[in-house]
Amino acid sequence: MAVISYNEADVNLLARLMRAEAEGEGKLGMLMVGNTGVNRVRAQCLDFKDIDTIRQMVYQSPGGFEATQKGYFYQRARSQEKRLARKNINGKRYHPASNSLWFFKPQGSCPAQWYGQWNVGRYKSHCFYAPVQSDCPRVY
Repeated sequence: MAVISYNEADVNLLARLMRAEAEGEGKLGMLMVGNTGVNRVRAQCLDFKDIDTIRQMVYQSPGGFEATQKGYFYQRARSQEKRLARKNINGKRYHPASNSLWFFKPQGSCPAQWYGQWNVGRYKSHCFYAPVQSDCPRVY
């Protein structure tokens, strides 16, 4: 059962974002990016108080995703990525992105904090950051 509202255009959009941000990190890496995106729609806290849809989350400015500025993001979603996006929309969570609202790819090791948020783990080249539960209870 879906944890956020969506339509087929949203599935395609999330799938394209997941591929553009993490295709080189495999299915699990893409699922973690999708996990973070769905958390942003659910959050209603911090930088994401007015984010209610997948479309708003993907194109949020400032604070959105760099991938939306690259041509690769605008390629058609493939069926594999759409299946992965549906897993995220249906509430599947993947550690360390389970409760994350941010991720980035540093040159070296993951900083303990990024923009005041604590590192909760790394998967391949992406570092994930989550708010404390008291700040964003809806992502827990």
